[in-house]
Amino acid sequence: MDGKMKILLVEDDEVLAGEIGSFLIRWGYEIVAARHFGQILEEFSTSMPQLVLMDINLPFYDGFYWCSRIRQVSDVPVLYISSRSDDRDKIMAIAQGGDDYVEKPFQLELLKAKIQAILRRTYEYKVKERVFLGDGLYFEQEQQALYQNGREIELTKLERRVLRKLADSRPDVVAREELMMDLWDTEEYISDGTLTTVVCRLRAKLKSVCGTELIRTKKGQGYWIS
Repeated sequence: MDGKMKILLVEDDEVLAGEIGSFLIRWGYEIVAARHFGQILEEFSTSMPQLVLMDINLPFYDGFYWCSRIRQVSDVPVLYISSRSDDRDKIMAIAQGGDDYVEKPFQLELLKAKIQAILRRTYEYKVKERVFLGDGLYFEQEQQALYQNGREIELTKLERRVLRKLADSRPDVVAREELMMDLWDTEEYISDGTLTTVVCRLRAKLKSVCGTELIRTKKGQGYWIS
């Protein structure tokens, strides 16, 4: 997949729009914030997003109207973000072509999970090629390469294999035995101690570029990426 997944954010509350945009940018998404709320269809056509975050209470026309207009020209998923909690509004949201609905106020982590689920369902074969690990850090599955804001982070062959396996299995725990079997496919001799060393080096590299502990250990079982 070339470039980041692009999201059109249609939210007239500038403070909330800023919070959502900043949060999603840190997770590797490209955010286009709508500015002309009477011309949402034009902004959609210009930005060509992979997903639309749509508030319902908007100036000029509501989110139901704009979702129905978008549906006339595109099947791009639409996720509603709204303070309306009535079941009739949720039914209307789906009836107008929406894919999901998040009630305000909401946790940004919940919003991210909803976005990831929709993108997986819609673009599964594309999304799998690039795994976002946070703060501009992502792993290209096909190339087995790690990037931070477009700059490649140098990894050894074994580190690449371990990261590929953990990223592909995220968020599940990968047993040490499973990692060992995967590494035995290489021409290098792999011992239990070698695996420990490779995971420690990889963990340190990831922490040095993003400042957080990404590889976690589940005692007696294996490793997983948080």
